[in-house]
Amino acid sequence: MAYNEKLADRAREILTSATKHKIEEKQMFGGLCFMVNNKMCVGVESKRMMVRFDPVLTEELMAKDGCRPMEFTGKAMKGYAFVDLEVLKTKKALEHWIQLALDFNDKAKSSKKKKL
Repeated sequence: MAYNEKLADRAREILTSATKHKIEEKQMFGGLCFMVNNKMCVGVESKRMMVRFDPVLTEELMAKDGCRPMEFTGKAMKGYAFVDLEVLKTKKALEHWIQLALDFNDKAKSSKKKKL
């Protein structure tokens, strides 16, 4: 599955203007993941965006239209959600979801493996 390049460009523009942190792009899981400070922040697929957020916001965010838990092997991952492309049409909406991810990024743990 190819990722939505237009959404990736929009997300990239917002991320680079919203943070001075190091941003890396990695292709994974059939999409494009934006890493901030070596931590997953947001990811773009063909029809949705993955957002990493503070797990205390789960109930509030899952009540929003177009937002659902990110599930792998049938189990929801805490602090991760998929947001449908339809919800991200405006710059303001996209900025909102990206800012949620950036707000959590400093508190988030890195899953980067240490080299031996």
